[in-house]
Amino acid sequence: MDNFIFQNPTRLLFGRGMIARLAGEIPAGKKIMLTFGGGSVKKNGVYDQVVAALKGRDCVEFWGIEPNPKIETLRRAIELGKQEKVDFLLAVGGGSVIDGTKLIGGGLLYDGDAWDLVKQGSFTETVPVASVLTLPATGSEMNYNGVISCLETREKYAFVSKHPVFSILDPEATFTLPLHQISCGLADTFVHVMEQYMTCPVGQSRLMDRWAEGILMSLVEIAPEIIALSRAEAEAGGTLSEEDRQKKYDLMADFMLNATMGLNGFIAMGVRQDWATHMIGHEITALTGLTHGETLAIVLPALLRELLPQKRGKLLQYGERVWGVSAGTLDNRALTAIQHTEDFFRSIGLRTRLTECMGEAEAEALADEIARRFTERGVAFGEDANVDGPLARAILERAK
Repeated sequence: MDNFIFQNPTRLLFGRGMIARLAGEIPAGKKIMLTFGGGSVKKNGVYDQVVAALKGRDCVEFWGIEPNPKIETLRRAIELGKQEKVDFLLAVGGGSVIDGTKLIGGGLLYDGDAWDLVKQGSFTETVPVASVLTLPATGSEMNYNGVISCLETREKYAFVSKHPVFSILDPEATFTLPLHQISCGLADTFVHVMEQYMTCPVGQSRLMDRWAEGILMSLVEIAPEIIALSRAEAEAGGTLSEEDRQKKYDLMADFMLNATMGLNGFIAMGVRQDWATHMIGHEITALTGLTHGETLAIVLPALLRELLPQKRGKLLQYGERVWGVSAGTLDNRALTAIQHTEDFFRSIGLRTRLTECMGEAEAEALADEIARRFTERGVAFGEDANVDGPLARAILERAK
């Protein structure tokens, strides 16, 4: 196991009715900016709960942080925050709203363009940020990461800042999520865990492996139930019996906690990490607009097939422990584990091939452009730092 230092200062308030505790979590006298996405929080009741909880507090609202938050939007939020002398930020939404709000927090204390903060990769001077989570996926509610896009340059970069001070996770806030968003969130969570787990074979940390496998197995177990219940609810016109409503609460509670634990630093302690799937996926989103979770479902199986010799040992462990694959030659077992992974993504309604999303020529041009970007920047990702431009292109060829 490698050396590490771990600290996660985010306070989690988990469960039904926890939004009512908001006022007690934010210090008195703060000028609060509430940040939102496109308005779904007004449909699911979360907005009303937040406003009621903060009644009498000095608040300003900013709306319109989009999926894959854009620097162009966040610049407007930073300008408003500076005008209003905001000194506390509350993100109400999913990972994109939280990511964007983390950058707003840095931008409020920065004299230059906030895109500089994204490009430099990290910053620690920030207005305090907290969140009310409505979409499980990114783990942004309990980590210091964020990802921001630029429309002008069609780029998307990750950055590191500070953890949210606190985050509220009420599973009922997820009840009106569209099925596709749920599917993408499940895939994002699954791949977050794989990026930290699917690296070196045995010898790093038995405990981290078991924690990671526990999350993966939980997702495999709950995903079909969540999808089936969501489809049944849609067919019934959006109504559920009390029994099914409680079942949905329990399933979404598991989903929320899996997503949070998948990327809050716990399973990363002392182990090497990959992140090549995410880096390639970010480029696909920046260039095509495909939803982040779906890009991961496309890239991960192709990456595992392309890097099979490098990842064979961990694939064998993963196949046996998560999917029960124990018979056949070593390569057949590894390939079967990869196929189970791709089948899982397809079972929750996601596409797993580029040519399902675009034409052959467009997929070819996309692979060329991503390879060019990696090579031009001189980057290489993966636990062995070998996923450079040419290898990224080979992975995307397999993903077609």
